[in-house]
Amino acid sequence: MPVSCCGTLHHGSSPRRMAHSRTAAGTCLTQPCPSAGLKISLEGVEERDEEPEDEGEDLRDGGVPFIINRGGLPVNEETWEQMWRHVARIHPDGEQLARRIRGTRDLPKIPVPSVPTFQPSISIAHRLEAIQKYIRDLQYNHTGTQFFEIKKSRPLTALMDIAKEMTRESLPIKCLEAVILGIYLTNSMPSVERFPLSFKTQFSGSHFRHIVLGVHSGGRFGALGISRRQDLMYKSLQYKTLSDLLLDFQEAYRGHWHTLCRVRIGHYVSHDPHSVEQIEWKHSVLDVDKLTREELRKELERHTRDMRLKIGKAAPPSPSKDRKKDVGSPLRNPGSPMRKNSQSDRRPSVEKRPASAGPAADVNGYQIRV
Repeated sequence: MPVSCCGTLHHGSSPRRMAHSRTAAGTCLTQPCPSAGLKISLEGVEERDEEPEDEGEDLRDGGVPFIINRGGLPVNEETWEQMWRHVARIHPDGEQLARRIRGTRDLPKIPVPSVPTFQPSISIAHRLEAIQKYIRDLQYNHTGTQFFEIKKSRPLTALMDIAKEMTRESLPIKCLEAVILGIYLTNSMPSVERFPLSFKTQFSGSHFRHIVLGVHSGGRFGALGISRRQDLMYKSLQYKTLSDLLLDFQEAYRGHWHTLCRVRIGHYVSHDPHSVEQIEWKHSVLDVDKLTREELRKELERHTRDMRLKIGKAAPPSPSKDRKKDVGSPLRNPGSPMRKNSQSDRRPSVEKRPASAGPAADVNGYQIRV
């Protein structure tokens, strides 16, 4: 049984209107793409069919390549037109659907979700639930164009700037964007530790990737995120161990006929929104399909101990006012603070592949699809 999903296509009559309107029409954008292997690079937009896994960038949505908006918001004319051409290629109704939506002028007003605020008396569990509701209210992005460019190699302070823009624009998002937004919305909760948790699964001969934000507080684990599947995003703060949380995701994948092959778990993320640290996305890489349940449990316990040890380590100081304007740029010298993540601090995976001879990757993200 194929795993596909009908969702929401946001439309408008101009790039500026697109950036500020969220009107929907039902679509399904998980059909095979006739232009498999096509690579297009335009100003402000890039579409790629495949990237090496070690690059950490999977620009495929349900097996279909999708577009990254690299021109910022409001969406420029070139990106706007490229998005509609992409929709015409991947949707079963093709150009007829695009013409029907773009020809609609009577667009209803769409409510914009409010960023959650909390009284001191509100429990952590209820805060996380409210944050998840906000992420879900933004809706999953089914347009085939990711509106916010996320480069995983950028410092935390730059990624938090992107998260602020997400709250201003209130546009639909994908799973990696939801992780960045979740970090931003939980920065004011020092008792909640956050860490990236990404999955690689196999279905019908194809591989799919997904990522959520793991959370840990009060001795319990949970997760925040967004997906087309309700059981592959939010997990309430109820799991006693990281192993329990992971097994719940594995069971959910089985329910969608996916086999969980690999899990990548990062370290705890700093609560300092001005930190120039990079997020450590894959401190542990576990080949789940090659491990017994007991071996997996021991590896996850070891990773949990590693994360606890990191809490006591002091983070690098935030940049001075004179340097803050520069830290957002991804093009920095190798000696800058954002490039100083020591590989020696990372614990090797159970079955680590030989190191690549190529240069260090500028990783973008898993944009995944179930």
